[in-house]
Amino acid sequence: MSAELLINITPQESRVALLENGSLQEVLIERTSRKGIVGNIYKGKVCRVLPGMEAAFIDIGLEKSAFLHASDLTHPSLEEFHGHAIPRPTVQISELLYEGKKLLVQVIKDPLGIKAHA
Repeated sequence: MSAELLINITPQESRVALLENGSLQEVLIERTSRKGIVGNIYKGKVCRVLPGMEAAFIDIGLEKSAFLHASDLTHPSLEEFHGHAIPRPTVQISELLYEGKKLLVQVIKDPLGIKAHA
């Protein structure tokens, strides 16, 4: 398999494209007027847990808190064992997170409306 990374940088924007076997797999565009935060890793603090939504809001030091859904949490019991996925346990988000808990989060989506997605 061949992979190519194409990069184009101008004063207004940076563009990166990933090609695998000549086929476009991913495109990333970042403009200087609006910098993205996708991929950034933050040390955050849980500011609110919403058990009914199985989600939490995480203060990552930006003007908007990040939204973290329980399905995006990693936990030792969720790892693979000898190449076979272990079924996801029915652990409630309130059993893993609480207000004030500090944790590392990586942003997977830029902010939508009033929140970022961690």
